[in-house]
Amino acid sequence: MKTRLIALALSLSPALALAESYQLDGSHSVTSFAVRHMVISTVRGEFTKVSGSAVIDDADLSKSSVEASIDVASVSTREQKRDTHLKSPEFFDAAKFPTITFKSTKVEKAGEGALKVSGNLTIKGVTKPVVLDLAGPTKEVTDPWGNVRRGISASTKINRKDFGVSWSALVEAGPVVGDEVTIQIDAELVKEKPAPAKK
Repeated sequence: MKTRLIALALSLSPALALAESYQLDGSHSVTSFAVRHMVISTVRGEFTKVSGSAVIDDADLSKSSVEASIDVASVSTREQKRDTHLKSPEFFDAAKFPTITFKSTKVEKAGEGALKVSGNLTIKGVTKPVVLDLAGPTKEVTDPWGNVRRGISASTKINRKDFGVSWSALVEAGPVVGDEVTIQIDAELVKEKPAPAKK
């Protein structure tokens, strides 16, 4: 029995070694959203402070995972009054719920260079399952400072009212704020460097 366990461990070790950890580079990543305004146009915004991590297993991408955290107070639509309103209890209530989080639960291949990433999205204290359509991860590249980087691009659509973000008003054309929100994530990931060997 012991011999079998050793053999199994040895057979798994190459695959395990291919799983690499990455940190999201917030200065080269964008999390944006789009929502209809008064039925006739689309308003876009972004969150400027995002952190996260990923484990990527190129041998079996289904074993990969990702986590992300968004600072709600960093919301920006290029209009200060609107941003203040978005941070109020009528929308995100940033003082009470300062972060939006996502944690993957399943990764599936969805064609060449594409994945479907299922996970739990938490907004305003409400957690719901969502599925991200993800392109990537790209091949590794090395920057001028020796850091190994990869890119991913993901998108999904949610109903904001499912998460308690329900404020709106009615005008002749319809609601001031649409219910469906399109979320787009373009992220650059930096591979974690191995810890230095102990002397």
